[in-house]
Amino acid sequence: MNNAIQSHRLTRRGFALSALSALGVTAACGNGVGTNKAAKIDARVDATLNQMYARYPNTVVLAEKSTGMLVMPLVTEAGLGLGGAYGRGALRVNGVTVDYYSTVKGSAGFQIGAQQYAHVLFFMTEDALLEFRRSSGWAAGGDLEYVIKDEGDSIAADTNTMRSPIIAAIFGQAGLRVGATLEGTKYTRIIP
Repeated sequence: MNNAIQSHRLTRRGFALSALSALGVTAACGNGVGTNKAAKIDARVDATLNQMYARYPNTVVLAEKSTGMLVMPLVTEAGLGLGGAYGRGALRVNGVTVDYYSTVKGSAGFQIGAQQYAHVLFFMTEDALLEFRRSSGWAAGGDLEYVIKDEGDSIAADTNTMRSPIIAAIFGQAGLRVGATLEGTKYTRIIP
């Protein structure tokens, strides 16, 4: 009988070790290493930048003068009373992806519906870029400067706008979203 109890304990122990091993393998598979999610984000970022440059040629000048750009190719926002938004994108410095980020935004109040849009943050100073990269979770505040649609065919950036540390461009399939804001949007570094 003692042998039966011991073999039963070994079976439990073996089961527990197997379960822990499986959990470890599952967790390791979910860390993003060896997946093509980064390549998908980069492809979407490239397509978004190409679309933005084609539709709003003045953004090429912003991109050339910026020290870095955070590109969020697709942000989905929905609400029914309470609302939220989520998207993933990449931070590009000198045209090269250096980090990946997710964006999350929550809101309350009367709202109904859903929309999708893209946005780009142009970091116009080295300090603004460094502050963004060093933060563990950067939140967009009311101090962002937005580029505004000019006569329906381009984005205007005057001299005052160009002096802002961070400039935001928000656009979608139907064009620029007038009155759109990123205030309260939080950006967090991710491993895709």
